[in-house]
Amino acid sequence: MRRVESLSHTRWECKYHIVFIPKYRRKQLFGQIRKELGEVFHRLARQKESLIEEGQIMPDHVHMMISIPPKYAVSQIVGFIKGKSAMIPIARTYFDRKKNFVGQHFWARGYFASTVGRDEQVIREYIRHQEAEDRRIDQLQLT
Repeated sequence: MRRVESLSHTRWECKYHIVFIPKYRRKQLFGQIRKELGEVFHRLARQKESLIEEGQIMPDHVHMMISIPPKYAVSQIVGFIKGKSAMIPIARTYFDRKKNFVGQHFWARGYFASTVGRDEQVIREYIRHQEAEDRRIDQLQLT
């Protein structure tokens, strides 16, 4: 799965595992909004020449493995994706907002970022199976 990208004078492979949560870690990311947010995240990443290679939207957090060109800072891309995704019409459709989340915050401040190196396949598997793992942990806590 190694794919080396290139800019005019640079060959690069910069992948990151990113995790962020909604404000107050509300379990709001479910149903139809998951599908729509996934499409929005991909579109926003492409606007910054980035590519979401793997992703999972959980009820209370988002995991993604994203490839970001070295000309952008990770914080710049994550901030762009979080900021723009909160300002879209989904806010109106799903959260009975008359306006978008401008001036308010849908996503919590901050995020987790880790570089993806040789263990890319391990991280891909972790992201893919995150939902099943969360359900398993929830079941253990109920007993």
